[in-house]
Amino acid sequence: MGSRWLPSDIDLRSKSRRLILPFLAASAMFGTQVSAQDYPTRTIRLIVPFTPGAGTDTTARILAQKIAPILGQAVVVENRGGASGAIGTDIAAKAAPDGYTWVLGTDPPFTINQHLRKLPYDPMHDFAPVSLLATVPLVLVANPSVKADSLKDLIALAKAAPGKLTMASSGNGTSGHLAAAAFMAATGTDFHVPFRGQAEAVNDVVAGRLDLNFSAIPNVFSLAQAGKLKILAIGAPKRFTGLPDVPTIAESGYPEFDVSAFHALLMPAGTPPAIVRKVNTAVVEVLRMPDVASRFEGMGLYPVGSTPEVLATFLETESARWAKVIKEAGIKDDGT
Repeated sequence: MGSRWLPSDIDLRSKSRRLILPFLAASAMFGTQVSAQDYPTRTIRLIVPFTPGAGTDTTARILAQKIAPILGQAVVVENRGGASGAIGTDIAAKAAPDGYTWVLGTDPPFTINQHLRKLPYDPMHDFAPVSLLATVPLVLVANPSVKADSLKDLIALAKAAPGKLTMASSGNGTSGHLAAAAFMAATGTDFHVPFRGQAEAVNDVVAGRLDLNFSAIPNVFSLAQAGKLKILAIGAPKRFTGLPDVPTIAESGYPEFDVSAFHALLMPAGTPPAIVRKVNTAVVEVLRMPDVASRFEGMGLYPVGSTPEVLATFLETESARWAKVIKEAGIKDDGT
C-alpha cells in the first residue's frame, strides 16, 4: 500500500481558522450533551454533486459500501449534478444537521467556484468538515507528436514559439484550466487554452487536434499505457506510485508548484460534534483497509484520512491557492 499524503503547505500545528468556527461553536453547544452512541438509526444519504460515473461518484460508492457495516446502517449515494457541483452542494448545505446527510466535496464547489461567482451557499461556513478522503494529482500529458519528452524540453519548445502550442482545458474555471494558468505563470510560458469538456479535452489531445492537457490520472492512465498520450510530469508535490519514473513539476525546478484535486467528506454545519467524530473514526478505518487503499491508488488517488480540523485547514489553504491563481490570471466567470 502506498503512503498517504497531504500537501506540504498544510501546517498541522496551525490554529483552526474560520472554516471550523461553525464546528467549534457546535462543540460548545452540544459537546457535553449529544451522544453518538445510538447514531445512526436509519439510512444515511451521501450526496455527490456530480453525475454518475465521475471519479467522485466512484469514491463515494466505495466509501458507502465499506462504511455501512461499520455504522450498522445503509449509506445511499445520491447524484445531484449541475452548476459545477453547486446544486448538490447547496442541497447538502440546507439539509438538517442531524448526521443523516453527507456530501462528497471536491475543488470546484468548495475551493474554486466562490472566487468566480456568487454561490447559494458559503463553503467556508455552511459545512462541518469530517475527513479529507484523498488527493487527486493532476498530470501534464501531451500528444506523442509533440517534440518534447521532458518538462524541460516542453518549456524550451513553448518559449521558442509563444502561443503556438495548445493546452486543452475542461472548461472555464475548472481545475484543469487553473492548472494551465498556474503552469504558465510558474514557467513563463504562453499557451493557447481553448475550452472543452473533460472528455473532449482528452480526446482532442489523443487525436492531435490539441497538444497538451492537465488531467486527473484516472482520465489518462490507460491512454498513456497504450501509447496514445505521453505523461510529461505530475502536478502534485510527490510522485505517483503507479508512475514511479514520471517526475513532478516541483522537482523539475518549480518547488512551489502544486495542482491537485481532492475528495472530502462533509456534513451540514451544526451537526453534533459527537456524530462528526464517530463518522470520522469510521472513515479513517475504511481508508486504512488495504483493499480500499489499493483501489484508490489504482484510480490515481492518494488515500488520506484526516481529522476534521486538518480538513478545515486544507480547504482554506486550497481556496487561497486557487484565489491567487484566478486573480493573477485575470480569470472571470463566463456564465457557464
